[in-house]
Amino acid sequence: MKQPISRNFPARKRIALVAHDHKKKDLIDWALYNRTELARHELFATGTTGRLLSDALDRPVHKLLSGPLGGDLQIASHIAEGKIDMLIFFWDPMEAQPHDPDVKALLRIGVVWNIPMACDRATADFLLTSPLMQAEYEAVLPDYSEYVGRRAG
Repeated sequence: MKQPISRNFPARKRIALVAHDHKKKDLIDWALYNRTELARHELFATGTTGRLLSDALDRPVHKLLSGPLGGDLQIASHIAEGKIDMLIFFWDPMEAQPHDPDVKALLRIGVVWNIPMACDRATADFLLTSPLMQAEYEAVLPDYSEYVGRRAG
């Protein structure tokens, strides 16, 4: 029997925080409300969101490119490389974005690599207050070997 593939999330999570323009204030408000919990973890963010978070929380945030300039894809790459453990992405469902394919790719990669993701405040609150946030967590990854084998042949 084949052993499941897994990935260990450390107790100190690496959290990516992303927000579309009309959702930046909501994300900043959420982050300020949860600043004590967020201080226990390492934060990553795209462009302007990273600067706003760093200023509001008065703490370092790893800043990547702006979303439309490739920041969403950088976050996706970090997820695929195991450098991001969780994604909080306050996206705007009412406004088309010029980089919608990148947004879809980011969300798809989050699911492919089975990381916790929140796209609204309620889900972000549930994730951040989970007892699993303070402990290591062994996530079972989907087995894509059959898919990869079909594509390679």
